[in-house]
Amino acid sequence: MSKMSTDHLRHVLNGATMGTRWSAILHAAPGFDPAFAHVCLSRAVGEVDRQMSAWDRDSDLMRLNRAPAGDWVAVPDHLLKVLEAGLEIGRISCGAFEIGMGDAVTAWGFCADEADPDKIRSALKADRRPAHEVLEIDRAAGRVRKHGPLALDLGGIAKGYGVDRLTETARSLNVAHGLLSIDGEVRALGARPDGRPWATAIEQPDYERRSTHSVLTIRDTAVATSGDYRHWVEVGGKRLSHTMDPARGAPLVRHAASVTVTAPTCMAADAWATAFMVMGPEEARPLANRLGLSVLFLDREGQGVQPLKLGADFAPHASAT
Repeated sequence: MSKMSTDHLRHVLNGATMGTRWSAILHAAPGFDPAFAHVCLSRAVGEVDRQMSAWDRDSDLMRLNRAPAGDWVAVPDHLLKVLEAGLEIGRISCGAFEIGMGDAVTAWGFCADEADPDKIRSALKADRRPAHEVLEIDRAAGRVRKHGPLALDLGGIAKGYGVDRLTETARSLNVAHGLLSIDGEVRALGARPDGRPWATAIEQPDYERRSTHSVLTIRDTAVATSGDYRHWVEVGGKRLSHTMDPARGAPLVRHAASVTVTAPTCMAADAWATAFMVMGPEEARPLANRLGLSVLFLDREGQGVQPLKLGADFAPHASAT
């Protein structure tokens, strides 16, 4: 083992955020202050939550949602970055990823309120325009405005950005080796101190228990999974996934059990996992190839799970099996 690896001490930090928990496994040189690091990491993800929460009526996102169409609204920099990324991925995915689904998310009971039949009917009938056609961003002035009705929801991208903020914060504390995560979104900062890659588990898409389907090894990359087995509601006796079908204004009906994506940032991995969940493997394949993204689809087949692997990270020689 190299001297560099023995010089580093391992620290495991975690805390509450976004209705779940963040965690950080950090290898740092002697003199690193874990208590100070915990404060900094908590502050970073707390800032994302305060700006982008759909559960907090006072968040910057909800303030924007309440603003009348045509009015410029000043928004903080982190929210601007996520809105820009969400609109761009919406364009590239031809609407499979859509941040303008806040009315449907609320109607179907995936926010603070329970499912509401009247709101569901309205969401199903809504004449939707893509968010990138309705929302205008003035990056230089730090402001945005809507050109029509639009309820934004960042549930498919904000946690990924939160992991990126954890990673940026760890790097600012002179940490060169770390594994940062929120829920199922993970980003590797470098490799382990001895040069080995980090190992991260991909869950079996099981409603009843937590178990591992496979293990993926990563370094300097991010992994995110979108699935139907952790976040769902029961409406009319049916279990409905939290992933919305933008074309219908309703939860997806036919979809994979889970989609895992690797990408340079966790924000991108998070959003593309949602987009590919909506698109399905055949539509996703050429786009993933063009963008250089690796994707693992897991689909239920009888009593088992059938994988479909796209891209180098899930090739036969990779660690995911």
